[in-house]
Amino acid sequence: MGPRVYIHSFVSLAYLFYCSINCECTQSPQATVYTNRFLQTGGYDGSMLNGLNILPSYTDYFHLNDVTTGLNTASVFIGGILGPLVSGIIADKWGRRPAIFWGSVVTLVGIVLQTAAQNIAMFVVARVLLGFGSAITGIAGGVYLSESFPSRWRAWGVGLLNDFYYVGALIAAGVTLGTGQWQSTWAWRAPSLFQAIFSIGCIMTLPFIPESPRWLVHQGYYEEARLAVAQTNANGNLADPVVIVMFKEIVDTLKWEKENGSAMSPVEIFKTPSARKRLLIGMSPGPFSCIAGNIIASYYFGSELDTAGITNTNEQLKANVVLNVWCLACCLVGTHLAAKWGRKPTAMLSQVLLSACLFIIGGLSKLYASNPDGASNSLVYGNVAVMFLFQGFYSLAWTPLLYLYPPEVMNYSIRANGLAFSSLVLNAFALVFTFIMPIGLGNIGWKMYIINASWDLIILGLID
Repeated sequence: MGPRVYIHSFVSLAYLFYCSINCECTQSPQATVYTNRFLQTGGYDGSMLNGLNILPSYTDYFHLNDVTTGLNTASVFIGGILGPLVSGIIADKWGRRPAIFWGSVVTLVGIVLQTAAQNIAMFVVARVLLGFGSAITGIAGGVYLSESFPSRWRAWGVGLLNDFYYVGALIAAGVTLGTGQWQSTWAWRAPSLFQAIFSIGCIMTLPFIPESPRWLVHQGYYEEARLAVAQTNANGNLADPVVIVMFKEIVDTLKWEKENGSAMSPVEIFKTPSARKRLLIGMSPGPFSCIAGNIIASYYFGSELDTAGITNTNEQLKANVVLNVWCLACCLVGTHLAAKWGRKPTAMLSQVLLSACLFIIGGLSKLYASNPDGASNSLVYGNVAVMFLFQGFYSLAWTPLLYLYPPEVMNYSIRANGLAFSSLVLNAFALVFTFIMPIGLGNIGWKMYIINASWDLIILGLID
């Protein structure tokens, strides 16, 4: 790998860092860069809301109860449902890079409004916009990565897109821990504003990355596409045998799809039995990951710690930081397993471990609930330890597979719209579960974990 590829890789990784921290490759790295912006948005946002839900300055300012807490948190998924309705169309018509740019702009608008929020209505509208922009950027970034990375690096390149979720989450956990002691509303406004850094970083990086070679070929820009393939695979050497073979493969594949009636249209994902099958299989990681139980810890870790007996705000914020370090390590291991062992075995291993953890958490939480004043320290910290294991086992498979698996299953003509539909379903499930989880934990407590564990066993059967 020559110095030019190292430079491009650094740029891509920088972008990936930006994206992951905020919510969304070589000139293959550049794809990684795009990835970062989205991931950091989702990762930062999820961990930030986790921290804010712990802060009295935030909950008291909006006078939150279980219902309004769920609304404030889940409203980002409303935007996440609306964004996919247009993201595939934008990415197919104008290109992957313009879609990422405009998604980042909308995200910035949402961040500004969220920071300045004066009431629940303003906060919710801001989060809808944030979710809308992040969905567009994330979908376009995922498609871009899958189309730009060399096949030998695709598992790592696309898997890191969602792995960097925890880089953003870790930064958010650190920021909310630092501002958590402030007595003003800036204790929660500052973390909200800090989120803008990642969208701005994404926008600034875009001029340094080429468009997807597959999109360029489909639009008839053959020389630009050839150059993009060369930059991605051979330090810009157009005569490299790998470049010649890959470019011909892209041209021949897209030509074959056109000759067989494939069109760049949202209806294409439902048009044929083959397309519907690809869509159903490709979109499965979205609902599976939501049902797994991760939403409890992603957005309501404070409530989860309450059920375990840890109620001190500062201790909960510190636990949030440690949790994200642990999850980042686990998802990197999971990406390696997905690349070496396979996608399906990695997912099945994760589901078995998740189910076991949830049953244990439910049992320990029941013991604590039956006698909270007399609970031993070993019971409390044992419960927290299993919660940490659960999050790590979730990260092992679902974090990398969420954006790695769908583009691999879907062919070019349905990839952008198929990934958009997958994102829509993911956000719909997330909206429902994010809204009902605080209500469920508040009303039935430990039983919520047992119910969730049972769902995970059903998912295991579906994967198998």
